[in-house]
Amino acid sequence: MTVDLDPIELEILRTQLESVAEEMGETLIRGAYSPNITERRDCSTALFDTDGRMVAQAEHIPVHLGAMPEAVDAVLGCSPQPGDVFVLNDPFTGGTHLPDVTLVSPISYEGEITGYAVSRAHHADIGGMTPGSMPAGAREIQQEGLRLPPVRLVDGGERNEDVQSLFLANVRNPEQRRADLEAQLGANERGQRRMCELLDKHGDRLRAAFDAVIDYSRERVEHELETIPDGEYHAQDLLEGDGVTEDEIPIEVTVTVDGGSVTIDFTGTASQVAGNVNAPLAVAKSAVYFVIRCVTDPDIPPNHGCYEPVTVRAPERSLLNPAPPAAVVGGNVETSQRVTDVVFAALADAAPGRVPAQGQGTMNNLIIGSPEFAYYETIGGGAGANPGSDGLSGVQVGMTNTLNTPIEALETEYPLRVERYALRDGSGGDGTYRGGDGLVRSVTVEADATVSLLTERRTHAPAGVAGGEDGSTGRNLIDENKVPSKVTKEIGAGTTVTIETPGGGGYGVADEETENDS
Repeated sequence: MTVDLDPIELEILRTQLESVAEEMGETLIRGAYSPNITERRDCSTALFDTDGRMVAQAEHIPVHLGAMPEAVDAVLGCSPQPGDVFVLNDPFTGGTHLPDVTLVSPISYEGEITGYAVSRAHHADIGGMTPGSMPAGAREIQQEGLRLPPVRLVDGGERNEDVQSLFLANVRNPEQRRADLEAQLGANERGQRRMCELLDKHGDRLRAAFDAVIDYSRERVEHELETIPDGEYHAQDLLEGDGVTEDEIPIEVTVTVDGGSVTIDFTGTASQVAGNVNAPLAVAKSAVYFVIRCVTDPDIPPNHGCYEPVTVRAPERSLLNPAPPAAVVGGNVETSQRVTDVVFAALADAAPGRVPAQGQGTMNNLIIGSPEFAYYETIGGGAGANPGSDGLSGVQVGMTNTLNTPIEALETEYPLRVERYALRDGSGGDGTYRGGDGLVRSVTVEADATVSLLTERRTHAPAGVAGGEDGSTGRNLIDENKVPSKVTKEIGAGTTVTIETPGGGGYGVADEETENDS
């Protein structure tokens, strides 16, 4: 039966679907225990149809959401049934990196699966060789923590206690992890309940909206791509080491625009490396999808339709398409940022005025922990200026969209004391429009602990555009001693760790502002 939806009804149904995804996110955030989720909101939620196509998402973490379809595809291969809930985190089977734990729940209506509710949350620890599960020197994924292919956490409505026990036995602070896992289950249950209510109200018209909103988004992305001149556009960038060595690692891209479609090819990028900055192909795709949304129209409803005109290719066993047992925890957080930068750079000439100067280009990952606690933070920096305004200061840029952990919450929950948290005045690049400033965050550890840093842009500055100056590079200090961009160290009580984050690049020649004013 064909169901025709007029534009007004389609918009109502679309926003109702998105509101379900948003309510799932609020349920997860309010129900979790770890500040990493409750305060930083390092989590994401979305709805999928029976074919594994995303139909609605909450506006959470880009690197989570762009890779979620791979997780649902992996679950579809496991013959899901009503009442099941699958848990997974394996980066080679639908995950991103091991701390990001994903739950996929079939939405059952009148005994049949009509879609899937999905939540992904960064757990503060998932086992492995260091507290926080993000060791700078990992050489294989087994060192990074517990690896879960898609497995039933709930089987036909019954909790699989063996799977949950296996999970909790391999992580630090298991009671905290249990609480966060329960919050994810609650979010997925909320998604199922709300979707059943919508199906009760709209029936087949809601199912028709799944296809309609995807078609609408695809057509709008295709239309936007048609405004970019056809051709091949090239760029290259690099990573500042892999945690094992400080050798630079090249990333190359060729972007081919052909009417309403675009192909992003990473041939020429380095082979997979010994350290942990390898990024699963799903992560590289997430970064590409983010850029395409930015250079087209960010107001296009985010769903599977936005991805259909985009093809992403990366050579097998390369940095952006590694094979097991490659370590990948840094690839999700740092390499994804560099992929964003290099694809933006390739499109700068093709889409002038749509590409900003480079932002800080790093998540500034700070992990401090012991057998008793695990603290994880990504720290904001400077955003790149754009053709119409200065870059924002002290914000998350690119593939992350988290808040900070408030000082009060941090000091209450952990044996940590914040000595300084302030903007790095003048760290943004000059220009007609200035880049945003980075941040300084100094934390004293009041117990013996392990600290891990996974950062970038400590050697190569975020670039300005159209004559704008580069932003300042970042700097990592342990008790005032400079340390590399990626490092894991044992530290004693009383040690102070300081992160100075990069500023954003400027846009346009600085003198032009004075000339315009006159």
